[in-house]
Amino acid sequence: MILHDFAIFDSLEATYRLFQTLLTTPWILKTLGFVILVGSIMALIEKSGGVGGFVHFALEKKGFVTSARSALMLSYIIGIVIFVETSITALISGAVGKPFCKKYNIPHAKLAFVCDSTSAPIGSLVVFNGYGALLLGLITTQITQGNLSGDAVNILIDAVLYNFYAMSALLVTFLFIYFNINIGAMSRVQYKLEKSQSIEHVRSMYLMLFPILLMLVMVFVLLYITGEGNILKGSGSTSLFFTMLITLAFMFIYYITTKTMGVKDYIKTSFIGAKKLFMVSLILVFAFAIGNITAELKTGQYLATLVNENLHVSLLAGMVFLLSGIISFATGTSWGTFSIMVPIAVPMALGLDGNVVLCLGAVISGGIFGDHCSPISDTTIISSMAADCEVIEHVQTQLPYALISGFIAFSLFILMSFT
Repeated sequence: MILHDFAIFDSLEATYRLFQTLLTTPWILKTLGFVILVGSIMALIEKSGGVGGFVHFALEKKGFVTSARSALMLSYIIGIVIFVETSITALISGAVGKPFCKKYNIPHAKLAFVCDSTSAPIGSLVVFNGYGALLLGLITTQITQGNLSGDAVNILIDAVLYNFYAMSALLVTFLFIYFNINIGAMSRVQYKLEKSQSIEHVRSMYLMLFPILLMLVMVFVLLYITGEGNILKGSGSTSLFFTMLITLAFMFIYYITTKTMGVKDYIKTSFIGAKKLFMVSLILVFAFAIGNITAELKTGQYLATLVNENLHVSLLAGMVFLLSGIISFATGTSWGTFSIMVPIAVPMALGLDGNVVLCLGAVISGGIFGDHCSPISDTTIISSMAADCEVIEHVQTQLPYALISGFIAFSLFILMSFT
């Protein structure tokens, strides 16, 4: 309405065109397909009895999961070790942790928090992934425009060392798990009994582990292929979508040949799982739409002009962090925030004779911070999905911890600006 001077019919037409564009954009369609196919894979894994087998192995044979704390810590470690792609990180972390929610009556909101608080933060620290590719491209652009001098890779590495939010988020999440620190809405959540009793269905744990390992391997392989030999240049959406298709094909052959389930049972379970996550894909469509509208309104550029007026250099990094956080929260995307803020933050730092690398670190931190808090972020929605938790419950329970991590990061940026 604002973009079209409150003309109702023009606004309705523009809204129609927006969704038409979204639903004909390849990477968005692949992302939506990924979400729906994930539903099928999770349903098949549960139906196969592999989940029960994994729980039996972890509890009875090895005993490395003996409490709610060790169950969440297992998901935390997996979330850190698998840094290749945030969606896959959250998905695998949730898939491994979810069976133990029933065993130890762990609220699904706690697992969703662990999935979300490891996937994006670790992805923005170990930048051998899509984050690194995007940031490297943005920094290279600034070098070619004459705003920066030096090697883009070295500048990125230096900037990542100032990614204070990701570091503090990982620390806060570890302390939350180890000391069972429940604050705000998290102190009121309770475990909700699942309708599915598949955890009692015990078969070989490899019915769960093999598909998960295949997903992890295929993401690397397809990123390498789509990037023509360079993982950093690979297509994340394409890799995720075809990883899911390949995994489903593998599971069909594996489950049928091992007589785990029949063809009819396989197809029925796949459709039930896909149907369960169809609403999640709709949430993502609306999230993408809101992000596009915010970008058209040029919210980021407007906020930047407000911040740039009468700003002291000692507050620059802190303000860049907050501004990036606000934009990321409003748009639901750290990627879009990086694209908006890197070209703004670098000239701001140069104009005020500030530390450019520190400001780049503030952009990365702010983008992850806002993305972490936002209810329309794809990582927020996928983490909720992976842990079988309502999106709004996940946002409410995670927010206090994200704000604590954000306050720590903001304080460090102010401190580093003075020193």
